[in-house]
Order: sequence, then C-alpha cells, then structure tokens
Amino acid sequence: MSILQIVLFGLVGALLITSIREMAPQIAFWITLIVSVFLFLIALQKLTGLLAPIEKLAELANVNVLFFATIVKIIGIAYIAEFGAEIARDAGVSAIAGKIELVGKLAILVLAVPIVTAVVQTVTHLLP
Repeated sequence: MSILQIVLFGLVGALLITSIREMAPQIAFWITLIVSVFLFLIALQKLTGLLAPIEKLAELANVNVLFFATIVKIIGIAYIAEFGAEIARDAGVSAIAGKIELVGKLAILVLAVPIVTAVVQTVTHLLP
C-alpha cells in the first residue's frame, strides 16, 4: 500500500468520523478505533523490514544483541502506549489515557534497568 493510499484512507476515515460524530458518537468511536488499528498495523508491517538491517548494523558495531532487542522493545512499548492513550482520549476518557501512559513509562523503566546497570558497570571499570 503506497503512502498516498494510506493518507487517503486516513483522510476519508477522518471525514467520516467528523460527519458522524454529532449524530452517533458511539459509531464514530468505533470507526476511529478501526481506522486507527488499521493504520497502526500498516505501520508495523512497514517496520518489520527495517529491523533486520538495523540488527546487522548493531552486530557490525559490536553492540550486544540483548541491548538492541531491549531498545526495540522499549520503542515498541512507547508507540503502543501512545496509541492506546490517544484512542482513550478520543473516547473522552483522559483519566484512562493517563494511566495507559503511566503503565507504559513504568514498563520502559523496568526494561531500561539492565542497560543502565551495564552502562554504570562500564563507567566504573573505566575509572581508576
């Protein structure tokens, strides 16, 4: 699917949602959810081809594959949490959106601990 088709799909969805929102807000929410999930899945499909070349670059630079995998997971958590929070905001429940963002940040923090530990150990070994 080309970028033009993706953008047109998003714009048609936005126009449909805008025109329906006043008459049937529940239907508008479901259309928002469907269009958003579809666009998110297209983005994920495009990203899968990007991971292998980046992994090869990490190997060439002697970066630990564990760190690379963790960073990819952190990026994924950030995008998914943001996606969920925006859907919740569109539904009018900003309190839930805030909690989704909080849980995403905590999950990122948990995943980042081993990387921070390795950096501190490396710096400690470099210092006299």
